[in-house]
Amino acid sequence: MLNKNSIELSDYQYNQKRMGLILAELNKIYPDAQTELRYQNPFQLLVSVILSAQCTDERVNKVTPALFDTFPDSETMAAATTEIIYPYIRSISYPNSKAKNLAEMAKQLVQNHQGIIPNQVSELIKLPGVGRKTAHVICSVLFGMPTLAVDTHVFRISHRLGFSAGKTPEAVEKDLMRFINPEQVHQAHHLLILHGRRICIARKPKCDDCAIALYCPKIFE
Repeated sequence: MLNKNSIELSDYQYNQKRMGLILAELNKIYPDAQTELRYQNPFQLLVSVILSAQCTDERVNKVTPALFDTFPDSETMAAATTEIIYPYIRSISYPNSKAKNLAEMAKQLVQNHQGIIPNQVSELIKLPGVGRKTAHVICSVLFGMPTLAVDTHVFRISHRLGFSAGKTPEAVEKDLMRFINPEQVHQAHHLLILHGRRICIARKPKCDDCAIALYCPKIFE
């Protein structure tokens, strides 16, 4: 058990040490942690991440095979209209707005970036349907950059583990980045998401099966 008082650590040092131990344990459980979205090229990953907003990866993976068979790259999707894209994604959340975003995103990608996915958050968030979280996923997964995407799972776990009391994803991201070593940020994103999906779930977390329960303040409340 990591005890702050017994080794006279400051709050910052204690949480930094605790985060390191937590990530080490999660890495043992999920040694090959990576995105569960299925894609064959950078454009397809971008499309999948846009579709995954407020939707499960499992659902996205069910609709993208047919979508990517028809629109395998930015050029083919840029030539399509919202009405043509919509039937392929009608079973996921917010299909109307996402179909519109995909059509416009592909057009802008071809017109402004020659169909190449930008490797900067500032450029990615200019694309329709791409917010900060999506941009951070792309920069992390495609380019190995130390960007942390705070989705609902990361947000929930960060609060439960006592690393943040932030009310917004941006606030939680800022708190977490203080405690995660830069070289671990890329993997930390996937580790926390997987643990949130499988163990530290929203309604009834499986605390008895949690390998990091020893480091969780909630267990000792």
